[in-house]
Amino acid sequence: MSAKPIGSILFVCLGNICRSPLAEGVFRAVLAERGLDHNVLIDSAGTGGWHAGEAPDRRSIAIAALHGVDISGQKARKVTLDDFSGSDLVLGMDRSNVTDLKALAPAAMRDRVQLFLELAEGRPRDVPDPYYDGPEAFSSVYRMIRTASEALATRLEARLSTPDSGQASSTM
Repeated sequence: MSAKPIGSILFVCLGNICRSPLAEGVFRAVLAERGLDHNVLIDSAGTGGWHAGEAPDRRSIAIAALHGVDISGQKARKVTLDDFSGSDLVLGMDRSNVTDLKALAPAAMRDRVQLFLELAEGRPRDVPDPYYDGPEAFSSVYRMIRTASEALATRLEARLSTPDSGQASSTM
């Protein structure tokens, strides 16, 4: 990834009702805690449009609220081609999302698509879909997303505080 400043991040899962709205809300909260919320635009979407217009899953809303994050006002939507030109990073929650996103992305923008946990933590792991599971799965997903959001925010913070050398970097 180049040393270009990150101005916008899109989090993507399958239906945009469980993982990606949670990631949007948690990352927004982490940035706000660090005073960086005015530096980065955050959004979320799904690779599928089945839930377009719906609020996040009630279990995602509940686990977010338990941690002081309100995601209840979000509405699900499907990824569009404009999302690739409008986002500096498009972060898939799992490898299947990344594969679908890279297939949809214009060739010149495929490098913007990355696996969320791999970019944030340096480990190629999926955020598992908790949709068919119970509350503990949503708690586990929240913890993964919170940890990864902290790591990603730290990396963004370091980028914002480092003067631009004019050289490209393969790391964020």
